Amino acid sequence: MAKNQSRKPGRDVRGGTGKRQRPVSPRGSAYRGKGGPYKGTPHPRPAKPRGGKAQGDYIEGRRACAEALEAHVPLRRALVAATTGERDRALEDLVVRLEQADVPIEYVARDRLDARSSHGAHQGIMLEVAPFSYAEISDVIAAAGEGDALVILLDHVTDEGNFGAIVRTAEVVGAAGVVVANARAARVGTAAYKTSAGAVLHVPIAQVPNLATAAEQLKEAGFWVGAATEHAHDDVWHAPLDGRICLVMGSEGSGVSALMRKKCDFECKLPQRGRVESLNVAQATTAMCYEWLRRTMERDEAASALAVAPAPGSAPAGSATAAGSAPATESAPAPEVDA
Repeated sequence: MAKNQSRKPGRDVRGGTGKRQRPVSPRGSAYRGKGGPYKGTPHPRPAKPRGGKAQGDYIEGRRACAEALEAHVPLRRALVAATTGERDRALEDLVVRLEQADVPIEYVARDRLDARSSHGAHQGIMLEVAPFSYAEISDVIAAAGEGDALVILLDHVTDEGNFGAIVRTAEVVGAAGVVVANARAARVGTAAYKTSAGAVLHVPIAQVPNLATAAEQLKEAGFWVGAATEHAHDDVWHAPLDGRICLVMGSEGSGVSALMRKKCDFECKLPQRGRVESLNVAQATTAMCYEWLRRTMERDEAASALAVAPAPGSAPAGSATAAGSAPATESAPAPEVDA
């Protein structure tokens, strides 16, 4: 028996009083959580649930599924509601297209689709796909090219439905891409596929570890960074919302963070007359994106009109002079000569 070991079990005589010592976690330090008989008891790890949803993402809704098929998204299988009543020819036509693309078809009960659906709008079909492949910020910059361009940066928007609606707006107005954080933010899942109507398949979506760094990279590529915030002094009609713009939209709860506001070159807000506090982030994004599009289209139309306008002092288009021939003139009478 060691000299510092007590004869009585459970007692340590190395300078202690015989009280029970705090157990040590397997990681080598006391676990300071709650729930055990005393503070040092580690929490038991919860057992992994059995069954449940299969791994992978699901696209639901006929339009989104058709978009995925046309975009050649790798599809693992299709879950189709087994029909028990009238024939659904639109659904049958989509199933035929899936079969022609060699996508495995599995007919299941409708309640099984209901259980997997994000909001019950599967329309009788869901496609299982591999996890979404995100772009890099460099891909978004490359897609922007050299001229006017719009990039939407989402400062921790967490609702997947709002996220999908924003991506749909981005695609419609011709934005170069959408930038999101890789943590505490919505991801491309079932709801995003659905609410974007498949637009997530056509717009580069960059997932980055640091939004502030991404904003700096866009500035280096010639973008002006503007935040949509209720704290702005200028409304959207008077803000410099044209050219190469990175539009920063804030989260549903706290808006654009203080850090991101410091990174922005300007701020703007939507004017309002009603009593409701504000639009949600998806609606506000749509309004601001269309203001950018309006200005861009006006500039393009003005440039086109200037290009076809005749130069000052030149003959109108279609005239004989413009065609290159000399204008016809009456010859002056020959002077009389005395004999």
